[in-house]
Amino acid sequence: MTQTWAVPAVVFLLVIHLIGGSAYRRVNVEAGHEAVLNCPSVSKLTLVMVTWKMKSSTSCFLAYRKDLNETRMLNCSERMMWKYSPDLDPTLCIFPVNLNDEGNYTCEIVSSEGNFLFFFSLTVIVPPTLSLTSDKNRVAVCQATAGKPAAKISWIPGSNYSVEKDVHHLNGTVTRISYINWVNSTYPNVTCLVTHPAVNQTLSLDLSYNSSELQYLLIGLPASLAVVCGAGVTLCLILRCRASRLRKKSHQSPVQTVTENFRFTPLHLNAPVMDHSVSPEKIYQNYKPQATFMGY
Repeated sequence: MTQTWAVPAVVFLLVIHLIGGSAYRRVNVEAGHEAVLNCPSVSKLTLVMVTWKMKSSTSCFLAYRKDLNETRMLNCSERMMWKYSPDLDPTLCIFPVNLNDEGNYTCEIVSSEGNFLFFFSLTVIVPPTLSLTSDKNRVAVCQATAGKPAAKISWIPGSNYSVEKDVHHLNGTVTRISYINWVNSTYPNVTCLVTHPAVNQTLSLDLSYNSSELQYLLIGLPASLAVVCGAGVTLCLILRCRASRLRKKSHQSPVQTVTENFRFTPLHLNAPVMDHSVSPEKIYQNYKPQATFMGY
């Protein structure tokens, strides 16, 4: 008697799911996380077979037959599996999920009361990489790189002079770039607000560094000139001193050799011719090597 009432109850629950709109469900999952697709379970006594079909970039087929207690997988990634035992709960689990898993999924339950279909649309969300920079002209650039869907960018304080540009990538992600000119603004800081299903974040940047850099440049320029001029004067003094020393040396007499007690009479004077018979020892007998010195 209990089994007789259980079958209509299961059928009634399945009809409620279909009529209530839960037969078609949208699932949004962030890339790298776990995607769970819940297919309603039926009584173990009436279940015959459960199948999952995926249609995206590739077609996947995952099935379980109760009579054979057998599970088959065709052209499915190893990241796809039954979250629990398929005879008790036919929930499909995908971990980690990526952009290739995005698409439409169909869960079909075959029971002794009939066949029931449930549809799922899986959307993979990719958080963007955020950055806020500026150039020397005080143009601020807020960028949300490779997000899916495209991020929304707003400025604080608000301005009507911002310009946006989108760059679409082959994998379905979008890079959004927003520019704003802050040159006439009285606010030293600029803030961009990035809104995305996976992340909401504010980035702030101090633009007063441009004026401080100019101030440092103006302060450092005289100091640099002073250093350069000082070095030039020092170099000129060194070169002038060396030139003066060279001139003094050029006016001095050539190197002289002085020998004490040594008399030499040139041949062009009227002096008697030297007797070659005299021995060298007698000629240099008064020569004293220790009395010789070099003069500069």
